[in-house]
Parts: sequence; C-alpha cells; structure tokens
Amino acid sequence: MSQTTLTSKGQVPIPKNVRDSLGLHVGDKIEFVITEKVDDVFGILHKPGRPAVTVEEMEAGIKQKIRESFQ
Repeated sequence: MSQTTLTSKGQVPIPKNVRDSLGLHVGDKIEFVITEKVDDVFGILHKPGRPAVTVEEMEAGIKQKIRESFQ
C-alpha cells in the first residue's frame, strides 16, 4: 500500500511505484470516480458462466483499457 499527502495547492503526488504499476507517464489523464462505498460496485462484473481469470489477467486488461482510452 502506498500513501501520499494532499499539498496546499490541492495536488496529490502519485507515488512512483503506483505510477509504474499503472504505466502512467507525464501528461496522462487520471479520472477520479466517487462511489458511496465499495459495496456499490462489488460483483458488478460477475456474469454466470463466464470463465474465471487470474488477477494478473485482470490487471493486464485494466491497464490495456486505460492506455486505449487515453490514446
């Protein structure tokens, strides 16, 4: 887990390990989405009969979609 501090200008530095993990580069856009609680989105991707995937496959898919949306 990484932690950062909100600056007096309202900026939030993103720790290097997080930037590296998400493949973020200078100029990339980041969107923040606020939900009431995690329970609101829990299980939203579940579809009966869909084959299970590994965490690594999920992370790779998420990274790919993020890259595609900002190109």
